[in-house]
Amino acid sequence: MPDLTPVVLPAHLSARGLLGRRALMLLAAVFVVHAAAVAHWPHILAPVLTGVFALIYLVSTLDRNYLLLMGLRSSALVSISAEEALAIPDDELPVYTVLLPVYDEPTIVANLINGVGRLDYPADKLEILLLVEEDDLATQGALLGADMQSVRIVIVPHSQPKTKPKACNYGMSLPDLRGEYLTIYDAEDIPDPLQLRRAVAAFRRVPRDIGCLQGRLGYFNEKQNLLTRFFSLEYDQWFGVVLPAVEQARCVVPLGGTSNHMPTTVWRAVGGWDEFNVTEDADLGVRLARSGYRTMILDSITLEEANSDVVNWIRQRSRWYKGYLQTMLVHLRDPRGLRRAIGTKAFLRMLNMTGGVPLTSALNVLFWFTMLMWIVGRPAVIGMLFPPLTYYVCLTLLLVCAPLSVFTGLIVTQALGKPHLWVAALLSPLYWVLQSVAAIKAIYQLVFRPSFWEKTIHGLSPSRDNAPLTEGLR
Repeated sequence: MPDLTPVVLPAHLSARGLLGRRALMLLAAVFVVHAAAVAHWPHILAPVLTGVFALIYLVSTLDRNYLLLMGLRSSALVSISAEEALAIPDDELPVYTVLLPVYDEPTIVANLINGVGRLDYPADKLEILLLVEEDDLATQGALLGADMQSVRIVIVPHSQPKTKPKACNYGMSLPDLRGEYLTIYDAEDIPDPLQLRRAVAAFRRVPRDIGCLQGRLGYFNEKQNLLTRFFSLEYDQWFGVVLPAVEQARCVVPLGGTSNHMPTTVWRAVGGWDEFNVTEDADLGVRLARSGYRTMILDSITLEEANSDVVNWIRQRSRWYKGYLQTMLVHLRDPRGLRRAIGTKAFLRMLNMTGGVPLTSALNVLFWFTMLMWIVGRPAVIGMLFPPLTYYVCLTLLLVCAPLSVFTGLIVTQALGKPHLWVAALLSPLYWVLQSVAAIKAIYQLVFRPSFWEKTIHGLSPSRDNAPLTEGLR
């Protein structure tokens, strides 16, 4: 029988109340003190702060490119062949719980049949929970009279926050669940049909300290427009190259929002999902590492829909960036305890891969504006902010790191056999501008709407019905 003990996440590991009134007042006081100090000693503190920011940015950029190159050089993907996955007799397969959190997805029926409904797994050992919010009448109406086969519809009671992790925690609280393993898919996902079998076979092969297997994510509409090509290149780099390199270095692997597989006992041991964190997946990856578990990347692809609309993309990306910042701040409540639990190298890299991503994207705007001011009028204040050492650090960022990032993207397109993405790699600085806009919005929302889950609109691509259902089978 599965463990039905209620899952409780310790308060200090939750984003609830992360930036309450007291925290905001403290941050405001710190800002005022620093601003006053800079105003009093502008020729000393201002260039020091600029130099520190520039140096952190340089180290962050070099580390990300280093991970890309290491990931290309030696992949740490867990590969399970179709033959090995199918070799496990049905009666030896464990019960698998599949969570499908949806909100305002009236087209869910067709998506389920064409996506998750194609999973190759015994029906009597598959628990598919379709988690629908109580006030989502559009989705509930679409389900009336539909033949949902083995899908169990679960109505999530109305409560705040209205987030994906809250719905998933509610689904996992049902008393009659039997799943030995669990995973999450989004409504529009098209997973590799053998993914659950591959995960079971992989867990039997990998060391016992592996607490999670993260499936690779890709897009079925990557050729739709330039934005989807940008998005696809980024995902291919992240899930196919960077995260395997991160795991190989024994650092924290921030999970993706879908296709992460883990034993139910492990999920309970680390406290489930944080309902107040809008990237509950990345946060869960950190808590797995803090509890002594490792995460490996499973070479099984789940296809999703890449955002093809700029406004919709910024809406989604700002939520991700806000969640990265939440994750970093939550785990920095006890920096010494975090460093002791995961090690110094993993501690620094975790900061870079969570909060460091949106913060450096936001810094881009400041550096670009400063460079523009210098080109236009060469004001004296810019010369003060950038003494020779800081100037050369920033020059290295501009003349070395930026072209290196573009060049690395071109290498990835070649290594992954996707020459149609080389234009996106070449024009990636345009994508950086969008990332900066999303980062600024994320910082604003972190302060004023921390737990607001900004809905991403799906179904903008006409190519879903033609997506390959066996992507990644090899």
